[in-house]
Amino acid sequence: MTVAFVHGVPETPTLWNGIRSRIERPSVALRLPGFGGPRPAHLRGKEDYAAWLADELRAIGGPVDLVGHDWGAHLTMRVVSAYDVPVRSWVSDVAHGWHPDYRWHDAATLWQTAPDGEESLASLRAARPGSGGTFGDILQSRGMSAEFAKEVDGAHDEEMSAAVLTLYRSAWPNFDADWGKDFTGPAKAPGLILAPSGDPMANLSQDQDIAERLGAHFTELEGLTHYWMLQDPDRGVRALRDFWDALPV
Repeated sequence: MTVAFVHGVPETPTLWNGIRSRIERPSVALRLPGFGGPRPAHLRGKEDYAAWLADELRAIGGPVDLVGHDWGAHLTMRVVSAYDVPVRSWVSDVAHGWHPDYRWHDAATLWQTAPDGEESLASLRAARPGSGGTFGDILQSRGMSAEFAKEVDGAHDEEMSAAVLTLYRSAWPNFDADWGKDFTGPAKAPGLILAPSGDPMANLSQDQDIAERLGAHFTELEGLTHYWMLQDPDRGVRALRDFWDALPV
């Protein structure tokens, strides 16, 4: 059985290398279109990306254990609630974005506004790594490793900026506003919501509310950050294995 990992914004599949090397299971790390690769013109918003992910999961074949982070987590929750996909289980780490009371962080609201969003991302692209002004520089405060920050900055081109704007502008005011109507009861497949409490943007109470609404398991990753899979991959793997080992055969 394959584990499919989905990264977030502004990331690449390399994010999952530490986890994948430790789980001792067949796995694939999918690349969101536009993040270090081309973005087809028909991908105009979050629903198009969800449909893309559903197609990728069907192409893998057989039951999949799906693990999503950040925007990859939002897309994970969408496909298991609204698409016919061969998913045995799912894991999400930013479920609070689906809470009715969730409000986007300042950077997101900036990117959701034109032309401010375009100007912000152009400034990030133009900044010199190490100056404090690149994506990688900023996200190291949320636990991104220096090595991965360097890769992110190298991949951040105009295509990635356009993908970031496309996703965030399709998700106002939050995911509950439209996607939430399809995810109001117990999930179709067993789920796990991870809550890294060391993330400065964490909201554990909203994460717990969503877990209860969906009948999903809830695990706090105490002291870990948004980039828990980079900060402590061993603990991340233990949380995933504990969840998978408890699933019906």
